[in-house]
Amino acid sequence: MNSPDPIKLKLTSFSHGGGCGCKIAPGILSEILKNSGGFPIPKELLIGIETSDDAAVYKLNDQQALIATTDFFMPIVDDPYDFGRIAAANAISDIYAMGGQPIMALAIVCMPIKQLSVEVIAKIIRGGESICAEAGISVAGGHTIDSVEPIYGLMVMGLAHPTKIKSNAGAQIGDQLILGKPLGVGILSAALKKEKLDDAGYARMIASTTQLNKPGIALANIAGVHALTDVTGFGILGHLLGLTRSAKLNAQLHMSQIPMLPGVMALADSGLITGASARNWVGYGHEVMLDKSITATQKALLTDPQTSGGLLVSCAPNVVDEVLNIFTEQGFAHAAVIGEMVAGEGRVAVAS
Repeated sequence: MNSPDPIKLKLTSFSHGGGCGCKIAPGILSEILKNSGGFPIPKELLIGIETSDDAAVYKLNDQQALIATTDFFMPIVDDPYDFGRIAAANAISDIYAMGGQPIMALAIVCMPIKQLSVEVIAKIIRGGESICAEAGISVAGGHTIDSVEPIYGLMVMGLAHPTKIKSNAGAQIGDQLILGKPLGVGILSAALKKEKLDDAGYARMIASTTQLNKPGIALANIAGVHALTDVTGFGILGHLLGLTRSAKLNAQLHMSQIPMLPGVMALADSGLITGASARNWVGYGHEVMLDKSITATQKALLTDPQTSGGLLVSCAPNVVDEVLNIFTEQGFAHAAVIGEMVAGEGRVAVAS
């Protein structure tokens, strides 16, 4: 039997999960990490693993804090250049989600070199480099291994003023919740894998996942922005729960106000939902109160894994217009207020 042509193999055919849907389920992850820690923590480490934030932050001096993160995953699309772009944008997003300016990246390249051609692997790397260039940084090195599945991503470093770091832990009662990008990337990726996504849907998916969350840099300068994170593999509910747990408050979401990518409701209604969506619900559903009017499709979108998803902002009511203007001016046309923080003990309620 002839070996398959390494150039014609679909990248997604290697993956048991794609994009941020590859994440270990939240319930299992909590179990794995429950006994972590206990090591000495230097006073310069401003943010570590305690609140499951987007990145670690280390104070260098009174004017600078170093932000460090890493993110990588298996293919969410078959086009190698697009895969590299998406993975890079997703990794860099964690720096923006802390209010930082990215300064450098290192590549993580794990490829089945006997099954993928050199040309395909090179396109993945070039795609990542193109997004790094858009972010104004270089890929200064990295590491490669021969692996069973294609895996690509970045370790990214950034800088911010120590007093302007935006963690996921500062939300306050009365804060308004703003989402920077529409939901539905996981639904589109499921449709793509089943060959049920049209060209327009694919274009929307790529546009969303490769749009850099640069508004995070400007948001760092607004004192009324109390907490910031980005929405990725655990879905809007999972990442919002990160804010509520850290602040020991509840969040109230309004389903009708949450922006969705065009066409995702119909695709979800037809059953094109990722397995990660159900795993997410199993992991944290006991912390979510859904109004009985919320449909199964809406629930799937609330748990839908978002690869390179939008920023989620918790801010004082008097800076909402300023925050929305920043998003709009930087090309995030779908940014919207989707709820508010209220008194509670770390849960999320969703109304119609």
